[in-house]
Amino acid sequence: MNMLDVQDLSVRYGRTEAVAGVSFHVRPGDWLMIVGPNGAGKSSVVRAVAQAAAYTGRITWNGEDLRAVRPHVLARRLGVLSQNHAVGYSFTVEQVVRLGRYAWSPGLFSPQAADGEARVARALADTGLTELRGKSVLALSGGELQRVFLAQVFAQDPALLILDEPTNHLDMVYQKQIFALLEQWLQQPGRAVISVMHDLSMALAHGTGALLLDRGRPAGFGPVREVLSAENLQRVYGMDVSGWMRAQLALWQEV
Repeated sequence: MNMLDVQDLSVRYGRTEAVAGVSFHVRPGDWLMIVGPNGAGKSSVVRAVAQAAAYTGRITWNGEDLRAVRPHVLARRLGVLSQNHAVGYSFTVEQVVRLGRYAWSPGLFSPQAADGEARVARALADTGLTELRGKSVLALSGGELQRVFLAQVFAQDPALLILDEPTNHLDMVYQKQIFALLEQWLQQPGRAVISVMHDLSMALAHGTGALLLDRGRPAGFGPVREVLSAENLQRVYGMDVSGWMRAQLALWQEV
């Protein structure tokens, strides 16, 4: 059964139509990669799913229209990690991560349950932030800050993670670690991931399915290796993507 269904999704910003006629679904255990060139509408799709952008069409969770879901219930279902984070407050790393647990608290100032404390500690450890837990987020690098907000959504423990370029500011070591963590996170029943990706190699390596967008329109949806075919990528990107990627790989065979 589909946990998430998106039907005929369209998103407009004023007179600009960013997304039109996009449909897809996500089942438990899926890792859907949303790919396409710059300006294809990838971030607009995930913002609409997260109820952060106005849209037409229908988005349902187990058959329930997400427009009718209360924010605290929505936060238990969807966790969102965006590309950029503007912080103007001197919270510590641990305090920011702990904010992910408020969706599960009876009230804003209610004490955290024991399992909540354990999830915060685990999220800090998994993202390599335990030693930085007392440090102000204002003193962090861009990569460290990205890991803080990833730890926050891990602590939130939603059923569906929505990640907009999740490793955009991370070096290779943490990219590998984060994708391994997401693979592990997906092993638990009833979970799924949607990722906006520019790195087609990572999309191919980790995705179970893909949604390919071209100037806001759907250009393919289905198993990742079928959608990211050489023919589809040539048509959407206007270049021999597969050939170019193979040429880059060949360079490493000479090292």
